[in-house]
Amino acid sequence: MNKSQWIALVAGFTLVIACFMPWVIIENPELTLSGVDTAGTRFGKPAYIHFFLTAIIIVFTFVPKLWAKRTNIFLAALNLAWAIKNFIVLGGCEAGECPVKQTGLYLVLFASMVLLITAMLPNMKIPVSETVDDGDEEL
Repeated sequence: MNKSQWIALVAGFTLVIACFMPWVIIENPELTLSGVDTAGTRFGKPAYIHFFLTAIIIVFTFVPKLWAKRTNIFLAALNLAWAIKNFIVLGGCEAGECPVKQTGLYLVLFASMVLLITAMLPNMKIPVSETVDDGDEEL
């Protein structure tokens, strides 16, 4: 395994652990929201999409095929977009009530960025099936 795969593995585990940590604290009704526990709100369970995408990203990180690397970039970008959406929606002020952002929300955003970077920088050798003709030869 190369460094990129190790970093992706650590970032994936960090993202999963961060989904169980508190994301925001809403002071007025005294709610502590995490990715899997959003009781008292209508936010659903945003961490489940992170779990699904992260699992596929980690598997595709270890598949030595070009299609897996290309799909990995798409899924990592989708994961980062979901993390940004959660950061904006859960951390934003609503009806004059501003929640206090916790470490878990920042870790999810950071780990999603690291997953995207590792997906864009795989250590894969692409075989050259044909030599490229420069067009200078006579027919």
